[in-house]
Amino acid sequence: MPVPEPVPDVTSLDLLRSVADLGSISRAAAVHRMSQPAASMRLRALERQVGTALLHRRPTGARLTPAGEAVVEWSAPVLDGLTSLVTGLGTLREQERPTLRLAASMTVAEYFVPAWLTRLRTTAPDIVASLQMGNSEHVLTVMRTGQADLGFVEGAVVPRDLRSTVVDHDDLVVVVAPGHPWSRRRRPITAEQLARTPLVAREPGSGTRAVVEHALARHAHAPVVGLELGSTTAIKAAVAAGAGVAVIGSSTVRTELESGRLVEVPVSELDLGREVRAVWRREEPLATTARRLLAEVTAPSGDRRSTSPIGRSRTADRFHAPIA
Repeated sequence: MPVPEPVPDVTSLDLLRSVADLGSISRAAAVHRMSQPAASMRLRALERQVGTALLHRRPTGARLTPAGEAVVEWSAPVLDGLTSLVTGLGTLREQERPTLRLAASMTVAEYFVPAWLTRLRTTAPDIVASLQMGNSEHVLTVMRTGQADLGFVEGAVVPRDLRSTVVDHDDLVVVVAPGHPWSRRRRPITAEQLARTPLVAREPGSGTRAVVEHALARHAHAPVVGLELGSTTAIKAAVAAGAGVAVIGSSTVRTELESGRLVEVPVSELDLGREVRAVWRREEPLATTARRLLAEVTAPSGDRRSTSPIGRSRTADRFHAPIA
């Protein structure tokens, strides 16, 4: 049985092709991130293995001999095939990485989700998360149609057709600009006073607006909207500029209250508490990656579990059962 010919190593063949393209061993070495002496040694070893000179070496550079040109031509399909293999394996690994599709209301997306995902990345760095934003009504629609694995909303109504669990609280506060007459009040405003005052508010379908509407409805009042804006950031800017009164999440105005750009107005009678809820489809099991995030979000600060993103913890197990 004939003894098989030794197979040249791929790195040396690729290096030879680079010399052909660049006309220099030193430039080819730089492309392959190796020293010029190391590249020269590899090419000499390749020539000994092949049994003939592959390069004409000159002080100004190097060019292929006819044998070198033949070796480069014959090795091209092998090198190109290996490049395709490496690229394909990288794509395959990327596709196999666990994914997590999130949907969150504007307030939650801006002020809660970044910290949650940072915490998740610490313990489960392989999970690739994507996030779409909208008001709470939009998020519930996304969840009902299966466009996300896990949603987060805040508001006054618990969606009974979805599973949900409370993950945080974010009470609302009444805020005005420092020059507003209410900024110097000592006595809390009442539900009736708030109902008579035009508000800078979010659009219908927003969880924040729903909490305000439900709180006033308990006292037989309804809010009067003087200016409707699509984001909390826009509302804060409008109120700071003197546009009027707003009722927004306490987590969203901490910086403005501390700096004096906005002033919190005390309120009596009204219950402006609200829950931040995770929601998911009732008829489907919660995705493993979603359970992993929920376990991180709901775990006490001293009880973070560093487990695999495809593993299960006791904290995550409870999200298999139906929750109101």
